[in-house]
Amino acid sequence: MKCVSCGVDNKDAAKICKKCGRDMSVPAAWFPDARWHLKTLGIIYAGLTALYLIVNAVLSGLPKPYHLRKIPVEMTPWLNPGGKVHLPEEQLKAPPRPPAAPAAR
Repeated sequence: MKCVSCGVDNKDAAKICKKCGRDMSVPAAWFPDARWHLKTLGIIYAGLTALYLIVNAVLSGLPKPYHLRKIPVEMTPWLNPGGKVHLPEEQLKAPPRPPAAPAAR
């Protein structure tokens, strides 16, 4: 068995390295290689792409903001340029205010 610190060959049953004295019973630290990084990043990328497509499909089924309410044509004449729908002059004026109540003394 090779020592992970110094690389010296030791007996398979050795408890410590004969050169550097490192404990051989402790497993070596794991270091990810390029293959692991590619696999992990591929999984993350595929998951984010799937999440984007699912959210996009769900949101496309919802009504558009301008379908939530009906806006009268009189308020937005630019949306109906050929229709030329106009209110009569009487309906364009503000309604009269009720007379104010006299102040109590």
